[in-house]
Amino acid sequence: MVIRVLIADDHHVVREGLRMFLSRDPDIVIVGEAGDGEEAVRMAQQLRPDVVLMDLLMPVMDGIAATVALRNTLPETEVVALTSVLEGATVVDAVRAGAIGYLLKDTQASELRRAIKMAAAGQVHLSPQAYASLVRQIQSPPPTVALTERETEVLRLLAQGSTNKEIAQHLQIVEDTVKVHVRHILSKLGVQSRTQAVLCAIHFGLVTLASTTKSK
Repeated sequence: MVIRVLIADDHHVVREGLRMFLSRDPDIVIVGEAGDGEEAVRMAQQLRPDVVLMDLLMPVMDGIAATVALRNTLPETEVVALTSVLEGATVVDAVRAGAIGYLLKDTQASELRRAIKMAAAGQVHLSPQAYASLVRQIQSPPPTVALTERETEVLRLLAQGSTNKEIAQHLQIVEDTVKVHVRHILSKLGVQSRTQAVLCAIHFGLVTLASTTKSK
């Protein structure tokens, strides 16, 4: 399957560089480039990409606001934040906005390609630095949250980067049942994305930071 990607960054040279090395991957096609968040939302609504590479510091509309707008109007389009910013609050804001990935601009090309492919498959991919920042910043979920044994298993597999299909195969259940479990997990934890659920898994001690990043 070819993954359709929209690049959103206010620096032309960055967009040019991303287009150049991402185009070398036969599984990725660049469908458009946007110079600000507002343009990114508009182009995404027209082009319906699978993944948007989103810079966070852009004029007109920043990447956080653009991510919120995209997730509200195009829930099938995943957002990977690609930025030079690693402030704790910014990482948390990106995740809460709905970004499924968070990488720094010094990320290796191979790592970025892998993150795009994981995002297209609905898998969470955050840089080790972003994970560490999130764990320091985000509040732990209430101790009264009660997940069933099966929901706990699903959450653990989500945190390890498994897709719904892979979870279904591992637990020997149908994929629709996995989707139901995921909805229940998000509802019980009071979160709105798989990325936030992963953070809760770390706080619950279901996975460690090291094992989660290693699985990426």
